[in-house]
Amino acid sequence: MLALIRYSVPSGQTGEFLAQAHDILDTLAGQPGYVRGRVTRSVDEPELWALVSEWEGAGFYRRALGAARMAMYPLMTLMINEPSAYEDVDRP
Repeated sequence: MLALIRYSVPSGQTGEFLAQAHDILDTLAGQPGYVRGRVTRSVDEPELWALVSEWEGAGFYRRALGAARMAMYPLMTLMINEPSAYEDVDRP
């Protein structure tokens, strides 16, 4: 399962955002079911960032969000409100 949380980060807040995003990843990495994660930035729109993580399943991801709530709180105002959990789909 892929989790994708997008953020709109003004250029003056990039350093602070990166530090907080890595704190979130560190918290998520300690949760059951975590596979891997990274912070990414749009090539075309440099103010658009994403926190991408992979999980063994949606249940693990949802429980991990609860554990990471305090780490995620400072970035909530930058978060783009949209679905974040995506399941793998096999080819037909």
